[in-house]
Amino acid sequence: MKAFTAAITNISKGMQWVAGVTMCLIMAITLADVIMRPFGHPILGTFEIISFLGAIVVGFSVPYTSLMKGHIYVDFLINSFSSNRRAVLYGITRIMGIFLFCLLSWYFFSMMRDIYIKGEVSTTLKLPFYPLAAGLGVSCFLQVIVLTYDLVKTCGGTHE
Repeated sequence: MKAFTAAITNISKGMQWVAGVTMCLIMAITLADVIMRPFGHPILGTFEIISFLGAIVVGFSVPYTSLMKGHIYVDFLINSFSSNRRAVLYGITRIMGIFLFCLLSWYFFSMMRDIYIKGEVSTTLKLPFYPLAAGLGVSCFLQVIVLTYDLVKTCGGTHE
């Protein structure tokens, strides 16, 4: 179990690192575009690039944030419950999350296949969409693994 935990943590950290670097890239591209635009040299396809990179930032940061319990939830309501009720609530929300992210993962991989077959690309830069769908599918699948791990911990009595 320790090796499994370490693997999930390392993969999630790696994806979080990619999300962080991507966020820095978004800021650099935006800054460069703002500075160059008054001189008549805007960066071509900035909107497309920022949109693609934004999807990577959001998608790749979800598993590690979930693993570290970094999401916001209503603490004052949950803390009023007994430990057993909290465990049940955590279990139910994890099961719902697993179901949701399974559907999202399947949807993104299905979308990736369709986009790849059709050869769809972005308007200005002609960037293919399918790698983005594949990355988001992998991220959602990793989120399923993280939530399953969290559910196992909750069933074992270590949900907090």
